Amino acid sequence: MELSATFDQALVYASQIHRTQHRKGSGIPYFSHLMAVAALVLENGGSETEAIAALLHDAVEDQGGMARLDEIRRLFGPAVAEVVAGCTDAWGEPKPAWEERKRRYLEHLPQAAPATLLVSSADKLHNARTILEDYRQFGETLWPRFSHGKPGILWYYRALATAYRRAGAPERIVAELERVLDELEKMAGR
Repeated sequence: MELSATFDQALVYASQIHRTQHRKGSGIPYFSHLMAVAALVLENGGSETEAIAALLHDAVEDQGGMARLDEIRRLFGPAVAEVVAGCTDAWGEPKPAWEERKRRYLEHLPQAAPATLLVSSADKLHNARTILEDYRQFGETLWPRFSHGKPGILWYYRALATAYRRAGAPERIVAELERVLDELEKMAGR
């Protein structure tokens, strides 16, 4: 598959709207996460539309709510907008309480479209890999980066893996997410 100029446009668009963001607790540009998620989508058989949605999966939640979703729909089409919407757990500021948002997100996964499951699971796999790598480097001092600390993060990612498996998310991604979580839980003493 060759990627088109539309993918190039999405790459630039994502870079521009996330330009000032960094990964939690680091100086790493947030854009690196978006590229990694798009790569996972493509490496697991995703289409260009799904890869574009991967680049934009956090745009609504982090950079503009419904107005941003409308712009994405106009620029990249309804299929991309639908996946981005399916990956969004908050639509504006202030965001609902963390646990409420996460439980609602988990509850929506069984009905999510395959494209949404692909992008969402790729997103969470990359996040889990990053958390594991940071835990290797920083140990227990990692957890205060997250509002719900170690118990909340480990609960949420394990619940995600279970929900993805039940919903039929891509096996390769789910199996890798489970392996990463097994290692993280073992290292973190769970």
